[in-house]
Amino acid sequence: MAQKEAGVDGRGPHTPGGGVVVEVREKKGPLRAAIPTMPFPLAVICLFLNTFIPGLGTFISAFTVLCGARSDLISERGKCCVFWLNVAAALIQIVTAVIMVGWIMSIFWGMDMVILALCQKSRSIPLTL
Repeated sequence: MAQKEAGVDGRGPHTPGGGVVVEVREKKGPLRAAIPTMPFPLAVICLFLNTFIPGLGTFISAFTVLCGARSDLISERGKCCVFWLNVAAALIQIVTAVIMVGWIMSIFWGMDMVILALCQKSRSIPLTL
């Protein structure tokens, strides 16, 4: 009985209205969707660079797109467009770093790179029972 009250009855998570949540997706703008999914160590390096030199890690991550890193936007717009969107994001971070906006954006960009790398890493690790 306690399992049924907690919503753990084998039918998935329940909403208050009685429906079942199937999938939740975050809607991203074109710049955020262009962030490449890199290997974890490279994502950490880009975060470190973005923290101390705003835009540098983002600029380096743009080249990973040309080297095969995946992005949510590549299927729609192609590698070259995603590359230039990342270069544009790096330039925005560099130019607006003077007023602190670019520096903060740069740090968040680096954190998104690390989060994407962790998500990819957790999907690629085989689960054993």
